[in-house]
Amino acid sequence: MSRHSPILTLLFAISAIALVFSLVVFSQLSFEAAVRGLKIWWEVVFPSTLPFIVLSEVLMGLGVVHFMGVLLEPFMRPLFNVPGTGGFVLAMGFSSGYPVAAKLTTRLRQQGNITKAEGERLVSFTTTGDPLFVIGAVAIGFFHSEQMGVVLATTHYVSAIIMGLLYRFHAPFATVTKPLDKTSLPLPLRALQAMHRARLRDGRAFGKLMGDAVQSALNTLFMIGGFIIVFSVLIQIFAAIHLTPFISSILTIFLGPLGFPPAFSQAIISGLFEVTLGAQAASVVPDSFSLVWKAAIASAILSWGGLSVHAQVASILSETDIRVAPYLIARSVHAVIAAILTFIVWEPLSSASSWFTEKSVPVFIPVTSGIPQTSWWETFAFSGIVAVGIAVLLFVASILTRQLISRRS
Repeated sequence: MSRHSPILTLLFAISAIALVFSLVVFSQLSFEAAVRGLKIWWEVVFPSTLPFIVLSEVLMGLGVVHFMGVLLEPFMRPLFNVPGTGGFVLAMGFSSGYPVAAKLTTRLRQQGNITKAEGERLVSFTTTGDPLFVIGAVAIGFFHSEQMGVVLATTHYVSAIIMGLLYRFHAPFATVTKPLDKTSLPLPLRALQAMHRARLRDGRAFGKLMGDAVQSALNTLFMIGGFIIVFSVLIQIFAAIHLTPFISSILTIFLGPLGFPPAFSQAIISGLFEVTLGAQAASVVPDSFSLVWKAAIASAILSWGGLSVHAQVASILSETDIRVAPYLIARSVHAVIAAILTFIVWEPLSSASSWFTEKSVPVFIPVTSGIPQTSWWETFAFSGIVAVGIAVLLFVASILTRQLISRRS
């Protein structure tokens, strides 16, 4: 079926008409869902994401990305088959969450710093949830367990790294970008030289650079807010017309014979559309089910990200020639790897947790507080520290890799 098939057009038209009819019938529910989505965007997404997008745009204009690109080239290229500038996307994506990595990948592609294949590799493994969401909202807020945060964070980010290693083989014969600089100067001087040249090529005054960064960030965040509100309404309508339970029952029929607990079907369907609802649904599954199953489902949902996030990423990537299909495949594989990894590391992490607690205290200590409330500054400071920490680790790994390669040669 072609992209512009009449049948596909008819299906979209029928779906749109059915959606409009549902909005009229369930107008009150739709309004309340839209308000909830707007509240989430305004109170959580907007203040936590805006500073990172603005800062990222400024750093690109100042040439800092090229500085990191030269320093991280010895590490990022052999490991993930992306240029050193991908290290900047990795640090910012892991620390600030989806869909910041897609935005930065798009900017690098538009500037010609990465190829189409490298962009597809990069966005596929750097699009993750931020640590505050994984540990604070999901582990503490939903599961009421700080130790669960260790499990979810470990499986989520380690499986993302594994995805990067796997996706280095994506489009193996595609063209690659040339190193930013290959002079005889020492590596730090080459990095400074690349940064200065990038700044000269940009040529914008700092005031102009800041204005463009803020404008770009606001445009992106308004788009993200629109998707959050739309999917919030869609999820509420699907529940109202009993579509979600229907899909859940079908999923149970297929997964039940494989030994999959039917109680998790609802969580999977919710997580298919929106990551927060899916993780919350996994946490409220009856206590009679093993906690490791809850953690595995939650980790898979976090790694999948939800159709809401995918729609945001697709909208951002549409500005370039980077395809969305490899990204969607990566999200599915990432979810499977994260779930499997949860079963593998559950016992070791449980043993490590019990070592730090008294014998009479359960391994996973429940906490009575709800979702931690953090201010804008606390969120920015925490994510900023995480980004700097990841960048430092990448720098150290790059230096060690370069020394190891030079000794072998």
